[in-house]
Amino acid sequence: MTFVGTQYDDPRFTAFGLFAEAYTGLINRFGAQLEQHHLSSVEFEVLIRLARSPENRLRMTDLAGQTALSTSGVTRVVDRMDRDGLIRREACPSDRRSSYAVVTAAGLARLDEVLPGHLELMQRWFIGQLSAEQLTAFTESLRTIRDAVNPCATAGTHGDEATSSP
Repeated sequence: MTFVGTQYDDPRFTAFGLFAEAYTGLINRFGAQLEQHHLSSVEFEVLIRLARSPENRLRMTDLAGQTALSTSGVTRVVDRMDRDGLIRREACPSDRRSSYAVVTAAGLARLDEVLPGHLELMQRWFIGQLSAEQLTAFTESLRTIRDAVNPCATAGTHGDEATSSP
């Protein structure tokens, strides 16, 4: 049985399928390198987002908005990373209900250990696969999609695009 010319051939499936396959492949390659440094991909994402944020900190709700984690998921990750000394919580002086996650010196040191290998893998398997023009167009396209599906993704960055996407 063939499905040529049917809804199964819709190019939207192809576009999304290629994106998902590329993302999965990259995450698998990055994950193995992160494990060598005793970090999960979620912990790495939290550290890099905090390190790239003003004052190396974000409100917990903003951190949830910038990641694929729920508010309770961020709480669990932050609690674990706090116990490990990679980040700490700080009370928000203007709102007792809010708190900040702040990367510690130990967290920045762990990032400094991880980043050379991580950047090499990104260059080899992601950035290096694209021309400068392709990378610019791809980045702009991803930002457009991200902003549509996750408008909270830049929460806490004060509109600074350099910190909105790790």
